[in-house]
Amino acid sequence: MKRLTYALTAVGILGATANLAHAQSAVTLYGIIDTALVYSNNQKGESNYQMSSGTLSGSRWGMKGQEDLGGGLQALYVLENGFSSTTGTLGQNGREFGRAAYVGLQGAFGRVTAGRQNEASADFIGTIVSSNLWGGGLAAHPGDTDNYYVNARISNSVKYLSNDYAGFRVSGLYSFGGTAGNFSNNRIWSLGAQYARGPLLVAASYLNASQPNTSLYDGTAGTASISPNNSPIFSGYTSARSQQVAGVGAAYTFGAATVDLVYSNVSFQDIGSPSGAAPVARFRGDTAIFDNVEAGVKYQLTPSVLLGASYNYTRTRGAGDAHYNQANVGADYFLSKRTDVYLSAGYQQASGTDSTGKQAVAALWPISASSNNHQIVAALGLRHRF
Repeated sequence: MKRLTYALTAVGILGATANLAHAQSAVTLYGIIDTALVYSNNQKGESNYQMSSGTLSGSRWGMKGQEDLGGGLQALYVLENGFSSTTGTLGQNGREFGRAAYVGLQGAFGRVTAGRQNEASADFIGTIVSSNLWGGGLAAHPGDTDNYYVNARISNSVKYLSNDYAGFRVSGLYSFGGTAGNFSNNRIWSLGAQYARGPLLVAASYLNASQPNTSLYDGTAGTASISPNNSPIFSGYTSARSQQVAGVGAAYTFGAATVDLVYSNVSFQDIGSPSGAAPVARFRGDTAIFDNVEAGVKYQLTPSVLLGASYNYTRTRGAGDAHYNQANVGADYFLSKRTDVYLSAGYQQASGTDSTGKQAVAALWPISASSNNHQIVAALGLRHRF
């Protein structure tokens, strides 16, 4: 009888421990599958119909979890894989968890994470641009040189994100280059701040990347940037020794409508480093500067229907002298909280000389470039979240 009592007591203790562990920690499996039929009037001189993955939101699956460590402290992790929903292949240059792979701690001090993750602009300015709200990649700024569409993730990085203090938050990231004897090689750092209170949101960020072809774009030293970063808009500049991105943005909500205004300044400095393919000879040693301005609006017509429109103007100076005018429209119909059908369209017109030293051509992200100075792309897609 005494042995039976001991056994029942042990079972009760184990059950209570299991329940406590369950209450203190949580693991979530999540993902998005986004597939679209895409039409373009000109890709390398021909019109094209194709199937595309991640036109509005990158297709992905991931795991995230947290554990309560007591005293208001929590451990957390995120593993997120990007993939093609049309071919089943890995994204982010073949990485298993190319979208995110980090671990960290959070508490009264904020959150500190280490691994592969987004830089500061994604936390703040990236949340208000049209590409991330309703337009997808077609609405990204030409070439996404400012990374506000969050195409580039940062490996080997430590990041701090503060808690919300009366609407104000800050973020900072530092990525170790990992080159012995050259501490600054492949180094990346970024800072950002945001104020959000009521209908107003204001944000600013700065990024500095050494050898961007290898550190920021996941390329290989001495070769051209990898797809889809081989757009003629900026591919000839990725051999720069450094890339700097400074930007500000604001959004304001009027009832069902939200308007945004965003500006970014991107500079590729000292073009011609060994990190990327040799540039156009006359661009070697120069600096290419991109000025991007976006004005956008989204309108929640009904609980099930979201509409959006934006205009973006981009000019380059220094090395190259190109101008890009881009207009986007989109509509999203939600069949449920997790499934929606969308239509996104973009038009871009280019002029001047681009990063290849040739007459600038239109190149909406991430479709292959046009053979002339204008391009129209439309996508009809289905997106499901789980």
